[in-house]
Formats: sequence, C-alpha cells, structure tokens
Amino acid sequence: MIRCGGITVSFHPFFVILMMTSVLTGHFLELLALFSIVFIHEMGHVMAARLFGIKVLSVELLPFGGVAIMEEAGDITAVREMVVALAGPLQNILLVAASLLLHTAGWWDGPFLNYFITSNVLIALFNLLPILPLDGGKVCQALCSIVLPYHATLIWSYRISLVFSVLVVVYSVLPLLFAVGGLQLNLLLIGLFLLYSNIVDYRNIPYRFLRFLMNRDQRFAKHLLTGSLAQPIIAERTQPLDHILRLFRREKYHFIYVMNPRGHIVAVVPEQRVISSFLQGGSGA
Repeated sequence: MIRCGGITVSFHPFFVILMMTSVLTGHFLELLALFSIVFIHEMGHVMAARLFGIKVLSVELLPFGGVAIMEEAGDITAVREMVVALAGPLQNILLVAASLLLHTAGWWDGPFLNYFITSNVLIALFNLLPILPLDGGKVCQALCSIVLPYHATLIWSYRISLVFSVLVVVYSVLPLLFAVGGLQLNLLLIGLFLLYSNIVDYRNIPYRFLRFLMNRDQRFAKHLLTGSLAQPIIAERTQPLDHILRLFRREKYHFIYVMNPRGHIVAVVPEQRVISSFLQGGSGA
C-alpha cells in the first residue's frame, strides 16, 4: 500500500500473486511495464474525477486494470460518469500512440515494444467489456440510467455483467474443451473473480438502491437552484411506497400525483416526503 497525491493505492491479491510469479519466472521487467500501464490507466480516472470535483478515496490495482473508489456523489450525471470511466482506456490509447511515435522516430524497437503495445490494447479492450466494475460496465450502467428508472438500471446492468462474466469464463476454457490449446488460467481466474463479485453485488442491490434514495437531497437542491422541471409520477393511494420509489430516475426530480379511484388528483407529494415516509416504515402513498 502506497500514498500518491493524497490517494491510497493498494494491490489486489491477484496482482501480488502475479508479481511473485514474475520474479520467479524472470519476467519482472514485463511486470514493471504492466504495473506502469495499469497505474497510468487508473490515474486517468482520478484526473477526470477531480476535473468534475469528485473526491477519489483510494485506488486498488488489479492485473487487468483497477478500481478507483470515489466518494458518493448523488448529483453526478450519467455523461460525467461515462467520461470518468472512459478516461482510463483513453490513457492506454495515448500510451500506444506515444510508443508508435517513438518507434517511428527510431528510438524504440524490439520485442518489448510489441509487448508494451499489446498490453495496452488488451487492457483497454478488456476494460471496455460491459462488466462491473470494469469501465465498460460503468458506461453500460450510466447508459441504462438515461432510459430506465434507477432501480431497473441496477438490475439490468448487473444482469448484463453476470452474462458477460460467464462468457469470459467460458472463453477461457474453450481451448481446453475443443483440444486446441491449454487452459487460459489467468483469464479463468479473472472471469471467476468478476462473476463472484457481480453475484455478491446483485444480491446487494437493495442496499445500493437505499444509498441512492438517501443521497436524493442533492438532486432536490440542484432542482431548486436550476429551476428545472420536475418529472411527474402517477400513483394510486394504495400503491406501495417501494413501487413508487422504483420509478425514480437518476437525473430527475419527481412530484408524485396521488389519484383516487375516480381518476382525480387528491394530493401532490414531493419525492423527499415519499422517501422520508418509506425510511420511517410507511407502506402506501
């Protein structure tokens, strides 16, 4: 664990195992290059987050990238979240471009150049897979939040992550099944790690949704400052509160129009009142 620019940088056990293996097999230089690539990749996320005023608490490095732990920001838009996510693979593209320029100038050549370029390309492409917590998964989740309520966004983004995690595991064992090569052990371990973490996170969706609701005060404050139009939600008086809350969208502020059986509006309730009632154990609108 190290400190860099006020951020705690730690190594995932997978990365530590890879470091020990590289020392034993004489590939320490390749590991050093991999560490530099992953570190620069994560610093891309950090710089983009700071550009939008998001505080980065820590960074954990993995062999295929890393995870930047950021402060909960209920008012960050989907577009900004995508920019932060794509800032990592962008660093890999820039590193490839820089290495090709050095090669063109005649300052860098040989097998290590090919390794450096290939590593950047593979890390960028792998991180663009729609699997959380990879960059592609975050982009996928942000895109879902534009067209779906936030509860549905959580469900579908994790379902997509689970499907693609399984595909990574299957792809890693295909050469062995068809007798065209050996087991891709590193890819299998990464796939199993992603599959397990997404199964755990899928089960924790109710807790993530609760955090979303508890951070909605920032959305109300932004609504007041900008004077933006609220999005209406039509509800019956007997409709459970959790059903209403699951219709909330990430970047919208809501007024709930309560209707009686004859279709007349009997009350207009701001979203924070519904959230407060739900947190206090209420059940109906």
